Amino acid sequence: MLSAPAFFWYNGVVTRPKKGGPPVTAHPHLRQSAIPAAVAALLKTLHEAGFSAYPVGGCVRDLLLGRQPHDWDVTTNALPRQSEELLQSCRVIETGVQHGTITVLAGDCPVELTSFRGEGGYADGRHPDTVTFGVTLQQDLSRRDFTIGAMAWDTEKNCLIDPFGGQQDLQNRLIRAVGDPDCRFAEDGLRILRGLRFAAELGFAVEPETAAALRRNAPLLQNLSPERVRAELQKLICGRAAAPVLREYIEVIGVVLPELLPMVGFAQNNPHHNRDVWEHTLTVLENIPAEPVLRWAALLHDAEKPACCTVDAEGIRHFHGHQQKSAETAEAMLRRLHCETRLIADVTELIKIHDIRFPATVETATRWAGRWGEKRFLQFTELRRADTLGQAHPGEAEPYYRALRAAYDEAKRQNACFTVRQLAVSGDDLTAIGLSGPAVGEALRRLLRLVQGGTLPNERAALLAAARQQE
Repeated sequence: MLSAPAFFWYNGVVTRPKKGGPPVTAHPHLRQSAIPAAVAALLKTLHEAGFSAYPVGGCVRDLLLGRQPHDWDVTTNALPRQSEELLQSCRVIETGVQHGTITVLAGDCPVELTSFRGEGGYADGRHPDTVTFGVTLQQDLSRRDFTIGAMAWDTEKNCLIDPFGGQQDLQNRLIRAVGDPDCRFAEDGLRILRGLRFAAELGFAVEPETAAALRRNAPLLQNLSPERVRAELQKLICGRAAAPVLREYIEVIGVVLPELLPMVGFAQNNPHHNRDVWEHTLTVLENIPAEPVLRWAALLHDAEKPACCTVDAEGIRHFHGHQQKSAETAEAMLRRLHCETRLIADVTELIKIHDIRFPATVETATRWAGRWGEKRFLQFTELRRADTLGQAHPGEAEPYYRALRAAYDEAKRQNACFTVRQLAVSGDDLTAIGLSGPAVGEALRRLLRLVQGGTLPNERAALLAAARQQE
């Protein structure tokens, strides 16, 4: 049985609730100016019609953290049909009307508007079997997953409604389930990943009882759709504290990404490495920009090292072919999670090339950027840097990275020729001097190599002369 605390703390000041109501207090970050005009208009419309309406959940959490929310959720005692009638001037999408939720496209700001509701059992581990409207705000907040998302903002009175100590958990940097964590996770197993995702994004710890329940209920993750798992995992691995969360909860993550588990504790016994495969991977992850392609590549670039391991006569371990094998495993994993085709291709290609080494010269930067494309070349430089930072000689990472980027920048300054499209001649020009069919493409590629190698200037006359010599 959930109950409101008798009081809670805000900056050392005790605020006692009104009799029979949840704790409330003013807060310096809850400013009317933070509310987008379209959201303020929606709240005003509901209030003037006699209904209660409160910003709730993530937007309130973000405001308390001093951030401007990107998404706005509002909870109201108006039923969905009543809300739709009042908001006829807006486009409304019935995203989950049977569960009390509609999406109101108010200006450029979509608002998830949900009626106060209570919920029955969760037979499918995702959706409530029954939804009951007409409950109180506190009952509505009690069904939410974590305390830091179970707060509402009374904009009319400019006070925070916080029945479960969410503000105190924000101050203590804790992820805590509302009420019994086992019940919360049994209702929807995705909350397990959501809790870890919040910990990774915010840099918070998971409260001990909630952490124990996360581990106990990890098998529930097997019942979730790939799309829902992917969405949470991708946000998790892009979080600022992704590495410590993955380290502490690898047995939970391993339920949905079992391919990671062989890396844990697998010693490399190699002059180039002073960490096991998993610790190396986490170091790479935390040293690469928080972009999905780069973070997935960092997480999976050495996934098949344990399977590719051989040991020589001196006891040194080698991992021949792990790049290709890891790319194949990454592709299978990302397809299983229903990732976008473009992301899968980018991640797998980066993994294949992550161990390539070449001198940081303008010529080599031009050649490799031309072969891979400029975007992938720049992604490679980030992965190469992070990978080296996770090895036995991390001091080599920054000088090589800076030299490689400088070589690329100089190539750009010199208008270097990265692709055949940048040559001063085209296929039509070569056709005009007598080449035809496959010979045109072969000649263009040969000219590109000569230009990139510095033996031929990218000038029309010189290129045509070279092409004629090869006829």
